This record gives sequence, structure tokens and C-alpha cells, in this order.
Amino acid sequence: MLIQVVKSKIHRVKVTGADLDYIGSITIDEDLMDAANIIRGEKIQVVNNTNGERLETYVIPGPRQSGEITLNGAAAHKVTIGDVLILITYATLSVDEAKVFQPALVFPDEATNLLK
Repeated sequence: MLIQVVKSKIHRVKVTGADLDYIGSITIDEDLMDAANIIRGEKIQVVNNTNGERLETYVIPGPRQSGEITLNGAAAHKVTIGDVLILITYATLSVDEAKVFQPALVFPDEATNLLK
């Protein structure tokens, strides 16, 4: 049997941009991606703590040390700059693998979105 478990979590980052004219995705500071073990193109769940919206999209890297968190395309309708998000990716593992797996949990500075 295979189950899904949390692979990566970036906890409480603020939206820095919303770009309706982009083709889709979420842009995340590449330093945050590395710290959370998230790769370009990976599927991600976006949980908006501010308004309760949830959506799934894919990740593209943003400039390092920028703190950028930009929702692109239609997803931009689901956020306002300054909204607080939790970003989560998942992995599919066997039950035995899942019992010992350790997710990458990142808690950036809430004011800047930068690593502490």
C-alpha cells in the first residue's frame, strides 16, 4: 500500500505579488525552495490563512533572497498582497517508508519571507 505524506512545508509566508497575466503557477524565492526541498515544476498546495482559499498549482523559482511569493495566472484571483500562506508538497511512500520519513519544514521570518 502507498500513502501520501507531507514532504515539504513553508509555514506562514506573505504574498508579495499576484500576476494575472502570467501563464500560471506560484513563484517562490529559490532559497525557500531549497530549504523546503521543493523543486521546479513540483505540484504544491497553497493554503491561504487569510481568506480560507486552497488551491493547487506548480512551482517556479524566484530570485534568491528576495522573499518573493507570487501567485500567477488564475490563482492570482485567490490572493491579495499581504495574505498569509502555508505552502505544502506531498510524497507518495510505502507505509514503512512513511513511518521513518522526515519532512522538510521551513519557518521563514514572517515580516520578510526570508530564512532566519
